[in-house]
Amino acid sequence: MTAVDSKALSPARIMEVGMAFWPAKTLLSAIKLGVFTELGKGPKTGAELRAALGLHERSTPDFFDTLVALHFLEREGDGPEGKYRNTEETGTFLDRNSPAFMGGFLEMANDRLYPFWGDLEEGLKTGRAQNETKNGGKGMFEELYSKPDRLEQFMDAMAGISVGNFQAFAEKFDFSKYKTMTDVGGATGLLSMLVAKQNPHMSCTSRDLPAATAIAKRRIAEAGLSDRVNAEPIDFFADSIPPADVVTMGMILHDWNLENKMMLIRKAYDALPEGGAFIVVENLIDDARRENAFGLMMSLNMLIEFGEAFDFSGADFDGWCREVGFKRTEVIHLAGPASAGVAYK
Repeated sequence: MTAVDSKALSPARIMEVGMAFWPAKTLLSAIKLGVFTELGKGPKTGAELRAALGLHERSTPDFFDTLVALHFLEREGDGPEGKYRNTEETGTFLDRNSPAFMGGFLEMANDRLYPFWGDLEEGLKTGRAQNETKNGGKGMFEELYSKPDRLEQFMDAMAGISVGNFQAFAEKFDFSKYKTMTDVGGATGLLSMLVAKQNPHMSCTSRDLPAATAIAKRRIAEAGLSDRVNAEPIDFFADSIPPADVVTMGMILHDWNLENKMMLIRKAYDALPEGGAFIVVENLIDDARRENAFGLMMSLNMLIEFGEAFDFSGADFDGWCREVGFKRTEVIHLAGPASAGVAYK
């Protein structure tokens, strides 16, 4: 083994990652407290912002200046008279009044995932979920689907982080050979609506449990797409998937263990005609499992949430689909860490 000169090394990256909960919790707290929404109304001094948010005087100037140093806020001037304002990114994505608001997902991460990840070590040792079920509570989906208001909030949060990937999929996948699409676990119907907008010849159906279907029907009508996009209820554990040229699942397959993954893949295969396509939109892990850190951490998040559930690579997807009978697969990169895995019958 070659000797390493410790003087040439730096622990900076180790410290940056090891203490990453500091900037993460600072940002999550700012979203939860409404910092970016309040500044969407206009620039404010630290005292004005503190008063508007109902914070203790000890919070200033440290909290807001930390957000400046992390490049989530800008400040004009120094000292007590300096005025804070949103950056272009935070004003677009973290102001609740912005049409591009995606903070709902991060609010959910703050309220649920942040404390649960504190028990990652226990999850790694036991293989059991570390969410509400750990202390006898209802599972995430059971809890959400029992409360329509919370369900819609969650669905909006997921839509906020998925819209870029779904739009990229609607643009990049060649729909010219197909006429119908069924999106299984379609939530608000977002994927179906984006595909229909991008491909006017397509007729799309979003399928989910009844509570979600009611929300999707309303959203589809509001978008003026009811002539080509529909929403129908399905329990994909109990029901077969109705026939369609294309079957999609956006962030669905990773929620389950291998047995249930294979069950869903088989149902998709049975629903398709010869030449049909089964497509999953996921944070597919690179085949060598070296690069897509977000996809790998999402898989750890599935351990926290569901125990046996896990994310997977394009090679994993290929093997499962070929076992069921699909002829070939491909991976289409979408945006960031997300890709579409496509299996052709």
